[in-house]
Amino acid sequence: MPEQTFIVNGKRVHVDVDDDVRLLWVLRDLLGITGPKYGCGINVCKACTSHINGKAFNPCAVPVGKLDEDDEVTTIEGLPREVPERKRGEHGLHPMQEAWLEQDVAQCGYCQPGQIMAAVALVRKVEREGGTITDADLDTIRNICRCGTYTRIREAIRDGAARM
Repeated sequence: MPEQTFIVNGKRVHVDVDDDVRLLWVLRDLLGITGPKYGCGINVCKACTSHINGKAFNPCAVPVGKLDEDDEVTTIEGLPREVPERKRGEHGLHPMQEAWLEQDVAQCGYCQPGQIMAAVALVRKVEREGGTITDADLDTIRNICRCGTYTRIREAIRDGAARM
């Protein structure tokens, strides 16, 4: 089997796995990183949303062989390290994660890592473009929440954006 090399949550990893194995399975089954959840496996539900080189993507839809050795994958587990310690909340988490806790978003929690990762990517994109989060921006997040906590999710994104 070919060796795949890339960066996950700030650490270079090497795994022996075929090029066509989806990155989600490499993360979960080979590397033990379980934050990205399996929901649909076809890039629809977005429960596995993570970041690659700072942008949101769904590892269920990306074969590991498509990654370059300098590509950096960030999962929910690595999100706090993306902000300075002084910006982390009382739980040592990323500001968006802290907002999620304070807004009491989660019910079952299954979709929450993907929701948070999508929210952080959206806030960064809007800030790069010189704007602030609007309802239209929030409408672009397509992560599915089976519990229907969308109102609290939107409140938490606004709160998290203000903290970031």
